[in-house]
Amino acid sequence: MKRYSAFAVAREALNYHMGWERAWASPEPKKKYDVIIIGAGGHGLATAYYLGKNFGITNVAVIEKGWLGGGNTGRNTTIIRSNYLQDASAAIYEKARSLYETMSQDLNYNVMFSPRGVIMLAQTEHEVRGYQRTAHANALQGVKTEFISPARVKEIVPIINLSGPRYPVLGGLWQARGGTARHDAVAWGYARACSDMGMHIIQKCEVTGVRQEGGKVVGVDTSRGPIDCDKLGMVVAGNAGHVAGMAGFRLPVESVALQALVSEPIKPCMDCVVMANTVHGYMSQSDKGEMVIGGGTDGFNNYTQRGSFHHAEETVRALIETFPMIARLKMLRQWGGIVDVTGDRSPIIGKAPVEGIFINCGWGTGGFKAIPGSGWGFAELMAKGYSPLTAEFGLDRFHQGRFIDESVAAGVAH
Repeated sequence: MKRYSAFAVAREALNYHMGWERAWASPEPKKKYDVIIIGAGGHGLATAYYLGKNFGITNVAVIEKGWLGGGNTGRNTTIIRSNYLQDASAAIYEKARSLYETMSQDLNYNVMFSPRGVIMLAQTEHEVRGYQRTAHANALQGVKTEFISPARVKEIVPIINLSGPRYPVLGGLWQARGGTARHDAVAWGYARACSDMGMHIIQKCEVTGVRQEGGKVVGVDTSRGPIDCDKLGMVVAGNAGHVAGMAGFRLPVESVALQALVSEPIKPCMDCVVMANTVHGYMSQSDKGEMVIGGGTDGFNNYTQRGSFHHAEETVRALIETFPMIARLKMLRQWGGIVDVTGDRSPIIGKAPVEGIFINCGWGTGGFKAIPGSGWGFAELMAKGYSPLTAEFGLDRFHQGRFIDESVAAGVAH
C-alpha cells in the first residue's frame, strides 16, 4: 500500500493522478476464515483493524450486504464526546475520543478530526443539577469536562440566544476536547488499513443464515454462497435483532429511525458543537459551511432511512428559539438512519448464547463517537474472550438487573 503524503500528491500530479491504486481490494470470498464480521460500518471495520493490529489475527472477512460505510456510519452527525455519567460508559467513550486524536496518523488517512469542543446546554434546573453531577463524575473518571455559566456559553457561541421564551440557557456542560470527524473517512481509513493487512472486505454480500453444529457457530450462508468461520462477530446496528434471530436468540433492542438534515452553506458562524437536549436538537457547522442539525428518535419502531417531515420541522422549530439566525436558512437535504436502542441506553458488547458468536450492538444514537473504542474492546473480547473495556456491557446484565443507565447523561442517547 502506498503511503499518502504531500510528496505523494506532488509526485502523482506529474502523472495526472493516474498512478493511484485502489484504497482497498474487492476479493472473492474464501471458503473459510478464522473470523467473520458481519457489518462493514465503522464498528465492524474498527474491530477487524484492531484484531490485526493488536492481536495479529488477519484471516478475517468483513461482509456487508450493501456498500462499505453505507449504514449509520455514513448517516450520522459526527459528534465525538466522552462526557458520560457511568464509569463503564466514560471509559469506553474516552478511549474512543483519545484514539480519534491520533487516528489520521495511525491509519495514514485524514479523518478530519476537529477537537472543536462540545457544549450540552442546561435549559432547566433539572438539567443544571444533572450536568453538574456529570461534571463531578467525569472529574473522578479522569475525563476533562466543566460546567460553565451562561456568560461563558455566549462567549463560546456568540450566535446563541440565552433568554429563549420557553427554555433559557442556564449553563452548559463543556468538553473542550470533544468535536467532530469526517464519518466517511473513518470507514475508508479503517477499510484501507484492513485491506493492507490482507483482510477481505466483501460488499454486496448479504447474510441469509447462521450455521451451527453442537451449539457452536461454524459459518454463515450468504447471497454469495456459504462461508465457514471459527468466530463470528455481529456488528449490524439497527439490524441486530434480525441477524440474531438467524442464530436462534433474541436481543433486548428496538430499532427506530433517527433523522438529520443540513442547511444551505453559509459563512463560518459557529466553531463548536451545541446540543440542546431539552428540545431534542443539536447543531454544528461543517467545513463546507452547512449547519448540521439532528434531533431525537422517532416515537415508534421502524426501519426507514428516509425520515419524516414533521420530525424535521419539530427539531428545527425548537432550535430556532435558541439560534434565531437559522430561521431564514433553507434545508439542503435530510436523511434517516436505523438505530438500535436498549432499555438503559447503553450498548451490548459481549458473548452470545451461541458459542463463538459475539455481539456488538445497541449503541442507539451514539455509535459514531464510540467507533475506535468499540473496535478496540470488541477485538480484545473476540481474541482473548475478555476485555475490561467491555466487561460491563454484556448481554447478561439485563437478566441480572445491573443496568448502565445513560438515558440522562447521554442526552436522549445522542
